[in-house]
Amino acid sequence: MILKTPSFYKDFKCIAGDCPDSCCQGWEVDADRESLEYYKNLTGDIKNKIDSVLDRDEFGNTIFRLADKKRCPFLNNENLCDMHIAIGGEHTPYTCRMFPRFINDFGGTREMGLSFSCPVAADIMFYLKQSMSFVSEVNDLPPQLNEIDAETYYFLVNARKKAFSLVQDRTKPVNERLTELLDYGVQLQKELDDYEEGSDETDFFDVFRNPELINTQWTEKVNNAHIKSVSNEIFNENIASYFIFRYFLGAVNDYDVLSKIKMAVVGVLVVTYFGEDSWTIHLWSKETEHSQYNMDRYVKLLKDAACLSVKKLKRRLNY
Repeated sequence: MILKTPSFYKDFKCIAGDCPDSCCQGWEVDADRESLEYYKNLTGDIKNKIDSVLDRDEFGNTIFRLADKKRCPFLNNENLCDMHIAIGGEHTPYTCRMFPRFINDFGGTREMGLSFSCPVAADIMFYLKQSMSFVSEVNDLPPQLNEIDAETYYFLVNARKKAFSLVQDRTKPVNERLTELLDYGVQLQKELDDYEEGSDETDFFDVFRNPELINTQWTEKVNNAHIKSVSNEIFNENIASYFIFRYFLGAVNDYDVLSKIKMAVVGVLVVTYFGEDSWTIHLWSKETEHSQYNMDRYVKLLKDAACLSVKKLKRRLNY
């Protein structure tokens, strides 16, 4: 299998107890089947603790019940993981072992990246001085079975190269690049499938008032939003590049490439309006990308909300 990652991917290192916004707080963690099988053979205090906090969510998934202030029950007073200390990081739940990494499999190619939801990863990507680039290597993993259409996949792979070139063209200001990206998205979408933008009258800023709230700081960011022009800064280029890398090829499954491109534009507007710093995009990601409920709502609004139409987004880019 070919593994493709951002060039900075291996630079990431968790800072554990020193993290300013622990990934062990705010989210419910699924207990995956492999981990549960391992826990059955444990003994002693850690076994008793695990058994005492296992629960079921509304979807029937096995989870670890959160403690006070939405803290993971294994997060101790030093903000370190008691499970990791007792049995090793390799035996913590899959979600914990992988965070903040994401994986997208496309048959013989696997793409892995870092999410803005981690403050350390957010700093790496936000303050990256060069254009986001990627490296590929071959490993011994077998290809993943899939039902994706090969012709569509390679069409999107080539289209994504063009999308990156548009976003990373530093001879033009960022707002012009993103305007061209939206036009390119419209063109691509016509070649893939019908796409009818909706008339949902949700206000632009209400898009970001998520029903499921993880960190109240995000509400403060939205309430104190300030409309301004998009800055011609490298961090805006790299925010757009992040979204293109993470989501663009997902159109091979739903044939909706235009919404993926809108995500790149909205990601830049999030930082423009709510705060031009890595903490802002970190909060957005933690609230949205890591809440299935919020993410499903957001994806629907990308297509249905009139405020997120290509026309309206262009107007904001050229404010």
